Amino acid sequence: APGANDPPPDNRTRNKPASTATGGAAAKSEPKATATSYLAGKPLPGAIAIWTDGACTGNPGPMGIGMVVITPGKRIERGEYLGLGTNNIAELTAISRGIELAMKLGIDPQSPMAVHTDSSYCIGVLSQGWKAKANAELIGEIRELLRHHPNLRFVKVEGHAGIPENERCDELARNAVKQRAN
Repeated sequence: APGANDPPPDNRTRNKPASTATGGAAAKSEPKATATSYLAGKPLPGAIAIWTDGACTGNPGPMGIGMVVITPGKRIERGEYLGLGTNNIAELTAISRGIELAMKLGIDPQSPMAVHTDSSYCIGVLSQGWKAKANAELIGEIRELLRHHPNLRFVKVEGHAGIPENERCDELARNAVKQRAN
């Protein structure tokens, strides 16, 4: 089995421009921080790993988000119910809240950070200059947040592909919706 510092397998890496970071970190869910972030298939040593996912039951429907933030020696997980909306709003909000969670941990905004998401939409509107046809206000707020983090990169991961942190974020997001429904 690949180690936490090995590059992701080819089936999890796509060749994309470096500004849209690609790949996924394979790591076991352990209390200790072990996940390695990747940019264009190359390790980002020392990068804070922020994993995010949004979930929506129906689209629109009840939304939830999941975040896993991995810093040297720490792993923080959060799930949150958001109310009614779309999956894209949930995905965008998860990214914003994941970055905010890292900042609450005292991370220097200049630190290298890798935001892992399975949302091509989010990467496109936040880092590739895609025009926002919807959610313009939320996207504008996140773009402003990103300006304060010049060493933040996005990492595209495949959704529902067995990547532990991505699967955990999905679980946190779905559980947030489920618990609110009960």
